[in-house]
Amino acid sequence: MKNFVQEGNTITVTAPASVTSGQLVVVGSINGVAAFDAASGADVEVTVEGIFELPKVTTDVIAQGDKLYWDSGQAKLTKTAGTASKPIVGVATSAAGNGVTTVNCLLMPTGQTGPA
Repeated sequence: MKNFVQEGNTITVTAPASVTSGQLVVVGSINGVAAFDAASGADVEVTVEGIFELPKVTTDVIAQGDKLYWDSGQAKLTKTAGTASKPIVGVATSAAGNGVTTVNCLLMPTGQTGPA
């Protein structure tokens, strides 16, 4: 088909800040994991599908299946919903208790936001 652009598993975004490979990158309603290091303002490929081990708010007690939101202030995932455009990043595929610094997250499609 002549209007096909790309598969969509990995897309190019403009890095909102310096990023390192494996870091969650949030650009508006797009969230994905950086494929390589990039300087702020540079193009970076992000994977928008799959399960990734990502940093979480250490005090959160997360159960398998909990929705995970992006806490931009801490640059970590949290199960605490925010206001307005706080993006839903995905769902926990395993439990992660208090004191645990990471959680396995199944990325959700982009464009989803938290409760108003």
